[in-house]
Amino acid sequence: MNLRSREKLLDIGEVCENSGLPASALRFYEEKGLIVSVARRGLRRQFHPSVLQRLALIALGRSAGFTLAEIAGMFTPDGRLSIDRALLAAKADELDRTIRQLTAMRDGLRHAAVCKAPSHMECPKFRRLLRAAAAGAPRRRTHE
Repeated sequence: MNLRSREKLLDIGEVCENSGLPASALRFYEEKGLIVSVARRGLRRQFHPSVLQRLALIALGRSAGFTLAEIAGMFTPDGRLSIDRALLAAKADELDRTIRQLTAMRDGLRHAAVCKAPSHMECPKFRRLLRAAAAGAPRRRTHE
């Protein structure tokens, strides 16, 4: 018997408690192939304790803005972590752009809150903020 088979399995409730995720999220992640239950006790899924580390990696990836498909691609078929460093660098660049945009938006809003112009529409800085917001706004598709 190897070490892994002697480790205590975690019931889905224990995984929920330790990860802070609801059971529905665990079932969804399992459906998507991100995690795997290794047994059942009655109707309750059982997981290897390493699932907690995998869930932490998934949470980190989601926080960084990766899609679930991108996160799934960070694991080899046998479950080992294999992250493409170029993908990490590209995501970091994307985060830098988002930070710059949000910083400009924050600064513009702070200015608008204390601007002495009679109307916000008379304030050049506020008008620049509006133009930037309009340029970055997602375009709506019309249904035909």
